Amino acid sequence: MSEPRRDRLDQPREPGRVHLPKFDPEAFGRWSEAIARYMGTAKFIVYMTVLIAAWFAWNTLAPADMRFDPYTFTFLTLILSLQASYAAPLILLAQNRQSDRDRLSMEEDRRRAALQKADTEYLTREIASLRIALGEVATRDFIRNELARLADELDEAAHRRDKRARMEWEEEHP
Repeated sequence: MSEPRRDRLDQPREPGRVHLPKFDPEAFGRWSEAIARYMGTAKFIVYMTVLIAAWFAWNTLAPADMRFDPYTFTFLTLILSLQASYAAPLILLAQNRQSDRDRLSMEEDRRRAALQKADTEYLTREIASLRIALGEVATRDFIRNELARLADELDEAAHRRDKRARMEWEEEHP
């Protein structure tokens, strides 16, 4: 059996086929956000201040043969520059991820607002149609008044009928 070509040392590699290590961009993004979040705290500033003060104190007060970074503090400057060169891209990556989340959140808010507006417009039209329909429907007071008027008319008709019946009876029985 022949071995895969990429594992053989006696065969040249194919040009342009550099295999870089794989990483999970989401995990890296979460990691960068955690670092950026920590670097934005007072705790980080206090720790950095204590570390730099200790660095200065050690390299100025310690015996000359124990100092590891003499007066111009070149090594400290290098360390701080290295920290800044890594911190800036990590902070930018965290900001980009946050802006992506904000954009998605705004799109979702916009979608919900459109749905709420459509629902509100629908309910407004329904309420308007109910108001129009109620204008054509008899209200309780209107029915009461009409019934009272009809009862009065019936009472008057009954009174006239009784009066007529009495008159007829009187004419028949003088």
